[in-house]
Amino acid sequence: MGWLWAIIVGFVLGLIAKAVIPGKQHSPLWLTTIFGMLGAVAGNAIARAFGVAETRGIDWTRHLFQLIAAIIIVAVGDMAYMALWGNRKKERQQQQQV
Repeated sequence: MGWLWAIIVGFVLGLIAKAVIPGKQHSPLWLTTIFGMLGAVAGNAIARAFGVAETRGIDWTRHLFQLIAAIIIVAVGDMAYMALWGNRKKERQQQQQV
């Protein structure tokens, strides 16, 4: 059940991060989910470092750290994705049009 929750949380965090970042992100949904999962892990580590990993009730501070980490990872990951694969897709599209 832990992996299922990790995928669900990563999916939600990735989508929220994509919505917050201005402009269009080109990374596919599966990669955005992985970026969100990485953001959740990084946010948990940061929260643990600040001593707010486990509190009573809803851990709003931990969730905020997760979201901020997911936003950063999605933004950097999308830039890396476009640098690696974006130009290749554009070249293929131009070759198909000719």
